Amino acid sequence: MVADRPPDDAARRSGIRAIGVAIPIPDPHGAFLQARRASFGDPMAHAIPTHITLLPPTEVDGTALGAVEEHLREIARTEAPFQIRLRGSGTFRPISPVVFVALAEGIGGCERVQARVLTGPLARPLPFPYHPHVTIAHHLPDDVMDKAFKELAGYTADFNAWGFSLYEHGQDGVWRPQQNFLFAC
Repeated sequence: MVADRPPDDAARRSGIRAIGVAIPIPDPHGAFLQARRASFGDPMAHAIPTHITLLPPTEVDGTALGAVEEHLREIARTEAPFQIRLRGSGTFRPISPVVFVALAEGIGGCERVQARVLTGPLARPLPFPYHPHVTIAHHLPDDVMDKAFKELAGYTADFNAWGFSLYEHGQDGVWRPQQNFLFAC
């Protein structure tokens, strides 16, 4: 989740919250990738937990959080864990200044869950087609992006997606998990 634009003070006072939904990358993989992101000088490395986005940063009225949580609970209740295999690096450049670790397995599971998350109270258009990935460098100089791409070209990790988490963007600019939703099937 990229903190495109956190709510301003007036929005916070009126109860607007910035949320996101993502599959957390478990440790040791998550911690390793976060450390690598920090090593490239990405200022967001410690503000954004390592994840695969299902819902990008989205502003919601605080009074709607109950309906959002119920929506997410229903999705998790009817989904089963699935395998994720991370393999190698990729980039969205020149369209978007992002270098990422790619998914070699689990894309279909991510796409299915993401499509369900973006319904009901979280229905919204996206600026780009959905492409599950793990960001490792964002908005950095080209030589640094090239370095991140090359250094993680051989990266591999396997784990089960056990569910997903609801995150909230804090006033300090840090994304924090608020609630986990475990796949129940």
